[in-house]
Amino acid sequence: MQRSTAEFKSQAELALQDATLQRAMAKAKGGFVDKRRLAVSRLPEFEQIRAEAKSIKDHTLAHLDYYLDQFEQKVVASGGRVHWARTTEEACAAVLNIIGAPGKQVLKGKSMVSEEIGLNDAMERAGHTVVETDLGEYIIQLAHEPPSHIIAPAVHKTRDQITDLFHAEHEQYGLTELVTEPEDIVNEARQVLRTKFLSSDVGITGANFLIAETGSTVIVTNEGNGDLTQILPRVHIVTASIEKVVPSLDDMTILLRLLGRSATGQEMSSYNTLSTGPRRGDDADGPDEFHVVIVDNGRSEMLGNEFHDMLRCIRCGACLNHCPVYGAIGGHAYGWVYPGPMGSVLTPLMIGLENARDLPNACTLNGRCGEVCPMSIPLPDLLRTLRFKEHERKLSGARARWALKLWGMVARHPGLYHAVTGVTAAVLGKLGARAGRFRSLPLASGWTQARDLPAPQGTTFHRSWGRRR
Repeated sequence: MQRSTAEFKSQAELALQDATLQRAMAKAKGGFVDKRRLAVSRLPEFEQIRAEAKSIKDHTLAHLDYYLDQFEQKVVASGGRVHWARTTEEACAAVLNIIGAPGKQVLKGKSMVSEEIGLNDAMERAGHTVVETDLGEYIIQLAHEPPSHIIAPAVHKTRDQITDLFHAEHEQYGLTELVTEPEDIVNEARQVLRTKFLSSDVGITGANFLIAETGSTVIVTNEGNGDLTQILPRVHIVTASIEKVVPSLDDMTILLRLLGRSATGQEMSSYNTLSTGPRRGDDADGPDEFHVVIVDNGRSEMLGNEFHDMLRCIRCGACLNHCPVYGAIGGHAYGWVYPGPMGSVLTPLMIGLENARDLPNACTLNGRCGEVCPMSIPLPDLLRTLRFKEHERKLSGARARWALKLWGMVARHPGLYHAVTGVTAAVLGKLGARAGRFRSLPLASGWTQARDLPAPQGTTFHRSWGRRR
């Protein structure tokens, strides 16, 4: 799935003007942040676990080839098969080859990697029917929209919008009553999906972790749909990226203690499900075939370079939840699969900085994303690095480059800096003394188009601070 990141600015402006979106985002914002804060405060050893988790991921990435090879050996030993995909095209081709002839009904659990490789579109073009089983993914599938959040795909939808959507789409199943309460909305979706679970040929899930010592795949959900997706159909396919592997079950438990708290504020998600190979002879249920499609898609190029830290990401969404930019515009404005701070780093690396140069600049550098990241990823530093690369490669406009060059020259000379800022503050302070603000100002239209610019007090901070001391 490829949307346009080149139109980020216009898409962000539309999002800010969308009153319905603003209501939905305002309602969601506080819940994620408050729940995480409470969950972390109740675990005094959180920082110790965080440091241990970082160490586990750093060790794994330093020996990634070894653990991926071990994982494949264990999968094969349990009766499954691993498929390696360097690109999105290879990944889709591998899945389609497993599914086989057209006309299959495919169940899907939530998987950001499947979004990244455009799997749904590929399966539909090949003649298959795709059914999303995660409630949020199911809602946006009916709405023909991409996810707006990596853990809450339909966070941008209000209850009224979902009610209207279900009423229009579910009449074909004989469900004609207009349901408005959350419990009734969930039950209606469950009624529709139940028949799909029992009649599908293939189930596809993502994986939060791949366990090298056992060949197990792990999914973390709150609905249980992932369990049904992988045990009821005859074929179970897992789509995962190379950095999802961890050495052992003990390592996984440490990461799980961070994931739930960082993502939804839970001590642990409702379902933490491990799958190891296809059904054995004495198993009551499970698939006849078990396949794992492991996707690179540029990640191996990040190993050992300045963006290496990004490979520790466990897709909890904490950075999105604490980002003022994401909270104001939602996920669709970012134009690709991964929004928010983590997406503003990943997207340029995956589709090219020249195709997503606005994203690293969609950041106030307030540092909250780095503070709350359970894997201690220095997101603000990585965003700054991408900005440096943008400037070095001359991807920004000539006017912006000259402005930065001029600013750099002034900032490197303290005397000149103090003189320029002192004169500027004095002039603007005098001009804006009466109104106390500027409704428009040359070279500041990016600010004044949306809000007034407060007038300076007539002096710089340095001089004011010096007088107070």
